[in-house]
Amino acid sequence: MKYSGIGGQAVIEGIMMKNQDDYATAVRRPDGVIEVKKDTYVSMTEKVRLFALPFVRGVFSFADSMILGMRTLTFSASFFEDDEDSEPGKVELWLDRVFGENVEKVLMAFVMVFSVVAAVVIFMLLPLLIASACRRLIHSETVMAILEGFIRIAIFVAYIKLISRMEDIQRTFRYHGAEHKCINCIEHGMTLTVDHVRGSSRFHKRCGTSFLLIVMVISILFFMVIRVDRIWLRMLSRILLIPVIAGVSYEFLRIAGRSDNALVDLLSRPGFWMQGLTTAEPDDSMIEVAIAAVDAVFDWRAYLRENFPDTVIPEDGSQANGSCELAEDRKEKSVPGELAESGAAQL
Repeated sequence: MKYSGIGGQAVIEGIMMKNQDDYATAVRRPDGVIEVKKDTYVSMTEKVRLFALPFVRGVFSFADSMILGMRTLTFSASFFEDDEDSEPGKVELWLDRVFGENVEKVLMAFVMVFSVVAAVVIFMLLPLLIASACRRLIHSETVMAILEGFIRIAIFVAYIKLISRMEDIQRTFRYHGAEHKCINCIEHGMTLTVDHVRGSSRFHKRCGTSFLLIVMVISILFFMVIRVDRIWLRMLSRILLIPVIAGVSYEFLRIAGRSDNALVDLLSRPGFWMQGLTTAEPDDSMIEVAIAAVDAVFDWRAYLRENFPDTVIPEDGSQANGSCELAEDRKEKSVPGELAESGAAQL
């Protein structure tokens, strides 16, 4: 495997791929055409040198991932909005009156803040409270930290299992699998064709799902060492240590994504098991969308010539079989908001 530097994420009926500052979102429209929106996004770690320091950059890379994720989701969702005419509600009218043209950015910021707060409560504080109920029976702080960690993982798995019952989420997980397969196809020296992508693995060491599992495992190690008596101090420690845990987890993921070391591969296995919940096998139409997204931002032919000189690369530069058009070439199409970066160069 040769590190390519590209990453991405699944969106509604599509995929976003990012390479350095360039990214592209490819969406299969209801009429069957693949529409590609290409743009640039400069990450926080590039804008501020301090944010690029090891063990610091992980937090800001995660923030970049959320920003880009929200914007690309907005773009993909714009093709599937209800076209029926309906009167705007009181809340919509009030938002338009107060925020005007900035209403979309305000709503995105609110959703992001709410999502972060909800994640902290559900995945950090709730496991602590559940584990604390066993404190009368368990007197070892080490055992308590391990129990809390397993509860945290169990809640995450239950959450994934619950949302995976939704048909839209099932399709998103299949696009997630197509994204991984495309990157694995390239990084293992194969030309980017539907057949080669179909035969590639849907598991990848740089996946954001693996990042979340690593965060949970690292948190166990931290809380085995950091011990406080009062419940409110334990809750505060869980919140304050999130950036530190995320920073350490991100550094491990960076190493894993660039290494074929047997030990690193072994440590990455639990992340692959978790990806079994968040990825599924895509059909060929989904693979075509993933290829379109990669083609828009990454010269995989040049990458293969440099890293896999024995690979036979066809001269024909055509991409997937599906019809495809760039959003910037369609004057009649207006796209909400600017877009932005990927989960963890993360997938």
